[in-house]
Amino acid sequence: MKQLLELLEHDAKRPVEELAAMLNRSVYEVSEQIKQLEKDKVILKYNTLINWEKFGIDSVTATIEVKVTPQREVGFDAIAERIYRFAEVRSVYLMSGGFDLLVMIEGKTLKDVSNFVSTRLATIDGVISTHSNFMLKAYKKDGVIINDQEKDRRLVVSP
Repeated sequence: MKQLLELLEHDAKRPVEELAAMLNRSVYEVSEQIKQLEKDKVILKYNTLINWEKFGIDSVTATIEVKVTPQREVGFDAIAERIYRFAEVRSVYLMSGGFDLLVMIEGKTLKDVSNFVSTRLATIDGVISTHSNFMLKAYKKDGVIINDQEKDRRLVVSP
């Protein structure tokens, strides 16, 4: 089952017939396993990685380091839940180190991101401080090189 998940994680569009052949299983068996993994919420969603910049759409992505006061009996979970419910929020992670939560957000402009942090995120009860980092350029995302312009760098050998 782990092999199937790895194959799907790498390329979710791969046909079931191809997956079955690669795993040396029947198409029916692989298809049923995928349905069960979806039902059990092991497979949460299928994504498409899009280079929006190449399509002509710009956005601003930021990571916000958030320090919070954990709440009695629920710790960090209640504040994290309030944060991840915002539409601008792409990801929220509990961290070790100098801050508690890492929040990744996306907005149309720098001002949109700034307004979100100052009016919605920083005002949540329990949030002590925030530190924003803006992503300037993506080189690789989810294991995929964004603008792969790899050239053959071998020296030409001639007789």
